[in-house]
Amino acid sequence: MGTRASNVASSSSRASPRVPLTCSREVEAALRSGAPVVALESTIVAHGMPFPENLKTALEVEALVRTLGATPATIAVIDGVARVGLNDSELKRIAELGERCAKASRRDLAHACGTGSTAATTVSGTMALARMAGVDVFVTGGIGGVHRGGESTMDVSADLIELGRTNVAVICAGVKSILDVPRTLEVLETHGATVCAYGVDEFPAFFTRTSGSRAPLRVDTPLEAARVIDASLRLGLSNGSVFAVPIPSEHEALGQVVEQATSQALREIETRKIIGREVTPYVLKRVAELTDGASLKANIALVKNNARIGAAIAVELAKLRKGVSA
Repeated sequence: MGTRASNVASSSSRASPRVPLTCSREVEAALRSGAPVVALESTIVAHGMPFPENLKTALEVEALVRTLGATPATIAVIDGVARVGLNDSELKRIAELGERCAKASRRDLAHACGTGSTAATTVSGTMALARMAGVDVFVTGGIGGVHRGGESTMDVSADLIELGRTNVAVICAGVKSILDVPRTLEVLETHGATVCAYGVDEFPAFFTRTSGSRAPLRVDTPLEAARVIDASLRLGLSNGSVFAVPIPSEHEALGQVVEQATSQALREIETRKIIGREVTPYVLKRVAELTDGASLKANIALVKNNARIGAAIAVELAKLRKGVSA
């Protein structure tokens, strides 16, 4: 699986000594040398999969990123310190805590650090900390979006707002079909986020390669994606970017099974009158039950696929930036 950093630097060179953020030695060395680094979120570890599959998958994803020539930087808040790059014991701790582990989006970071808490970072929290550390590429499963009925409930993920103000590239599988995809794309447009589908014209919906919504933009190779990210950074834009990668075609049939279960779960939340932040946890748990674990297999497949593409993009970006500075 490659060599993992077992220690965390006392402070990040990219933050004041008073800032409760540190990079692992491995990540710090990569950033100093301009080598490719890929940020990874920890909420997918704590809340996205059961133990021990979550720990196994997290280690495999990190190993995959290393194999492709980049340094993985899983991000979380550990005992009040934002860690960019976890060691084995910290990653295991997050995995074992599972749903008992707090979640930290941007709004929760100050509280988690100020109270000495341990929390898994969401997409928005991971983006914010990645930017502080100087990491430009971030791989996750899927981003949050506008919930169905969001025009009335105002239930809009903080991920979308973060993408409008934090210049980090997010490589993901789009958004889950339980969300309102057209409205999600509208909100991303409103906030000025760059949205590209990877290798397809239609914006993917996590477990399925199609959503019925055309992607605003398209890239077809890691180099094309890297050029977009490089241009955004050199222009000094404040917005982030989304590179939506469809689930691998060999797993599409499995994805369709998950989609059918998702439709049933959505009907159930209407009958049970489940609303707000309880919707997603209920749907994900119910889908796992209905598919007898098939959703977990599909989830792992698409996360690893995202990691492959994200690492390749980070490698190309590092090459471009060294070329620009030469």
